[in-house]
Amino acid sequence: MTDAFVELAPGAYRIPLSPFDFINAFAFVHDDGQVTLVDTGVPQSSPRLLTGLRSIGSHASNVTRIVLTHAHPDHVGSIGPTKRALHVDAIAAHEIDAPWIERGTPPMRDERTLLGRLLNRQVNSGKTAWEPTPVTQALVDGQLIDDTGLRVHHTPGHTLGHIALVHEPTGVLITGDSIFHLPWGIRWSAAMFCADVPLNKRTAHVLGELEYDIAAFTHGTEVRDNAREQVRTFLKRKSERS
Repeated sequence: MTDAFVELAPGAYRIPLSPFDFINAFAFVHDDGQVTLVDTGVPQSSPRLLTGLRSIGSHASNVTRIVLTHAHPDHVGSIGPTKRALHVDAIAAHEIDAPWIERGTPPMRDERTLLGRLLNRQVNSGKTAWEPTPVTQALVDGQLIDDTGLRVHHTPGHTLGHIALVHEPTGVLITGDSIFHLPWGIRWSAAMFCADVPLNKRTAHVLGELEYDIAAFTHGTEVRDNAREQVRTFLKRKSERS
């Protein structure tokens, strides 16, 4: 059984939402007791997410903001039931992905991949992948999100409004989906889910230039030992092969 939460640093938590830690959300408990939640998982993730929050001692009323790394259903999927359960209206996402979150559909995938083209047919079907939700705060690159300590780093490619986040008080990086950390190591995200595969690989270099102590992944477990160097080594090796 997956743990309800994993402490990354004092006040910084990973909440596993699927077996084998493959889908994760994150919670940051601030000095005033307020909590910022990052991502909400797939449509069925809300109960697990709420259990994780209770396990770290956070009452629903403590959660004051939800930040979304990008507009894909494994990150925005349970936004509707989660925001209602937590009574949260403050939803933040990059300004490019915000319209897709509000429509309830993911942006188009890279047409250069066969599976990307097939997934685009689902987008064009008119069916929503999550509950359409207003974004109350449109984020931009370099922005410090109010009093959360979270710094926005725009890393487009997986989606054009994809972001990574650094929680500056604890030195925790949330990579989003630019790269995964699978049991066999750091890897690129699957090409079929990307809006622009080459762009994703170009902008991921940002993750090697930031300052952080722990690299936390929305897909996979965190890297604690020499995290920045491990990320940089992966990016450098892939760059040399391209």
